[in-house]
Amino acid sequence: MRSAIVGFVVGAACLQMQANLPNYLILISLFVLACALAALSRRDVLYQFKIVLRLAMGALLGFVWAALFAQYYLSQELPKELEGQDVTIVGTIDSMPSYFERGVRFNFLVEKVLPLEGAMPAIPGKLALSWYSSFGSEEIQKIPEVQPGERWQFTVRLRKPHGNANPSGFDYEVWLLEQNIRATGHIRPEPSTELKNARLDSFVFSFNNVIERCRSWLRERVQNALQGKSYSGVIVALVVGDQRAISQSDWTVFNRTGISHLVSISGLHITMVAALFAGLIFALWRRSFFTSVRLPLILPAQKAAALGGAFAALIYVLLAGSGLPAQRTLIMLSVVATALWCGRITSISHVLCLALGLVVLLDPWAVLGPGFWLSFAAVAVILYVSVGRATENKPEAQSNWRTVLKTATLTQYAVTVGLVPLTVLLFAQTSLVSPVANAIAIPLVSFLVTPLALVGSVLPAPLSGWCLLSAQFLVAELAQLLNWLSGFSFAVWAAPVPTWWMFVLALIGTLWMLAPRGWPARYLGVFAWLPLVLNAPTHPRAGEMWVTAFDVGQGMALLIETEQHRFLYDTGPFYSPESDGGNRVILPYLHARGINKLDGMMISHSDMDHAGGALSVLNEIKVARVSSSLPQDHRIVLAAPMHEPCVAGQAWHWDGADFELLHPTAASYASDKWKPNARSCTLKITLNGLSILLPGDIEAVQEAELVEGDAAKLAANVLLAPHHGSGTSSTLPFLQAVQPQIALFQVGYRNRYRHPKPEIFERYGELGITRLRNDDAGAISLRFGSTIEVSEYRTDHARYWYGR
Repeated sequence: MRSAIVGFVVGAACLQMQANLPNYLILISLFVLACALAALSRRDVLYQFKIVLRLAMGALLGFVWAALFAQYYLSQELPKELEGQDVTIVGTIDSMPSYFERGVRFNFLVEKVLPLEGAMPAIPGKLALSWYSSFGSEEIQKIPEVQPGERWQFTVRLRKPHGNANPSGFDYEVWLLEQNIRATGHIRPEPSTELKNARLDSFVFSFNNVIERCRSWLRERVQNALQGKSYSGVIVALVVGDQRAISQSDWTVFNRTGISHLVSISGLHITMVAALFAGLIFALWRRSFFTSVRLPLILPAQKAAALGGAFAALIYVLLAGSGLPAQRTLIMLSVVATALWCGRITSISHVLCLALGLVVLLDPWAVLGPGFWLSFAAVAVILYVSVGRATENKPEAQSNWRTVLKTATLTQYAVTVGLVPLTVLLFAQTSLVSPVANAIAIPLVSFLVTPLALVGSVLPAPLSGWCLLSAQFLVAELAQLLNWLSGFSFAVWAAPVPTWWMFVLALIGTLWMLAPRGWPARYLGVFAWLPLVLNAPTHPRAGEMWVTAFDVGQGMALLIETEQHRFLYDTGPFYSPESDGGNRVILPYLHARGINKLDGMMISHSDMDHAGGALSVLNEIKVARVSSSLPQDHRIVLAAPMHEPCVAGQAWHWDGADFELLHPTAASYASDKWKPNARSCTLKITLNGLSILLPGDIEAVQEAELVEGDAAKLAANVLLAPHHGSGTSSTLPFLQAVQPQIALFQVGYRNRYRHPKPEIFERYGELGITRLRNDDAGAISLRFGSTIEVSEYRTDHARYWYGR
């Protein structure tokens, strides 16, 4: 069974790497082949190949099962012609609402679609909707409070699922697919009195609505009791699994200290709750709840305790949002409870494999999440270093707190060391202070903070307030210690993401180091880590230059790399107070590449789609100098270690590449008539006679000035389309002066500015210029050498859910 389950997981993972889904004929053939392998594995003649046959059988079944899941979910697609149209729908709010600065977001379960021009449009059954109260500083409507389970009528504008596609970035599209959300959109301000947005019913009964309403009620109680407290978001996360209120700065500290697994409903918390209820039921059942009924004679106390513990774990997991670690723990506890109920002894490895298989069976996309591998790997490491190991026989009297402390220390050591190769593979870093941080945080959070938070969320006032405030106080005190630990320069060891052979070699070395006592030369396992530890960041060779145009949505961000230097031009947009192009796109890419410093950063101008991620980058990695056209009192200028204004004529030389600023002039800073766009830093980079021109958001007037000044300097092989291809830029004389072979359009999918303008986009095409768009291609990579090589992320990293 175990080999078949492992094969099933491998098969499901292989399906998620495919660029296209196989057709039904291929799936039927694979299923028939799996059945044949299952029959062969039962034959005595092939007994020695049984494990291999079952692995292959499981892999084929996992591949087929994941493909069928994907086919079904993808079949509920929003028709292309409905994108951007107003559609009126009726349905129920299907999730806890998430409030943010400009509105609220929630999932919506569609029950009915009102006819559109006499026809009934085909709308996916589940949507992710946003309801905005303002746009920028402009108030557009007042949003009423919404609750899970309410039935509403909305007029919405939808679009197909789309997210930014970047190396080492979060894949929003597959996350939506996993949730079976096949369209996103926003609620329109009321278009008419006949089709107004209105609440139709205060609650529609269903199992999911009951659970979500309870979660919302618990979250509201915690937030009201801890209003204005710094770590109320952590308490909410421990009670209902909603982590959205935890600030990005807190997440940085938790990740650097390696305790982020505790700031969620983890397996340890669920096991603790289950054990607590099981112990309570066991004690009360043995005493028949202090009644004259002889309950142990009807049902043994052990079975009643197992049932009570499993039921408590189920309730907690449902209220927690059924995250992956919670699912894994619930399945394992349920298997153990079932085995105890049936009087059968269950192998721990069987329990782990069964949990692994059931999680993938219910959610084939789980294999794409780092939490899946970390969750099961942590349990596997604990089993590897504990189950079946010989222990010293000591008198019971000596089994005291020293023994418990020694066991806990060895377990923490094993988990810390055992997960290093995996954390470096998944996150390009590992926390060196995590053993100390976890040694303090695990008992504090598990045995004090979590129980206080859970009890406080259900007790009546004022008891609830006392418990919740106590839990928040403990978290705040813990946070001070974690901030201190995370401040050390050695708190985190970062390295480039290793190649597959480096990871496998390090994994073998880890198993060797954690082998039982008596295993020969366990210290030799350290040497298997050397390729992982000595892995150096990749960089262009002499005479080469790499340019990466990130997919940041509606904004600009490009990384320029020469042999020994890294330079960032613009930093992408500002999405929300906790999210921007810097921490969502640029920094994950830099960390994965092992790049921990930049030799320069240029912010073309102050618009937030260009400067929005700058502070995140400056706070996270070293930047030698910043160039910009920003005012001297701007936050980015004040945060920069060294700043200089962009002025035409500035130039420098790195590794054979010439960098030259063509705009703005020094005189333009003294004038008040120009918008920030007009002062965009315009940079030209040339290597081996090949060049790229980065003009920011300059408009027609500035283009004319550049053409009239020295048109010959504008000639470039690659042009970043000025102002994202807006109607105010890319004039014909300018394009004729630049004469690019390739034009890059950094635009967001169906952005509200409608960039690039169709007539401008066609102008490039009429001039024979190759046009590349980030909203179609994802991140675009250019390699300058003797020629220019172009690669597109959505093509090189094609996945079946990218197809539109």
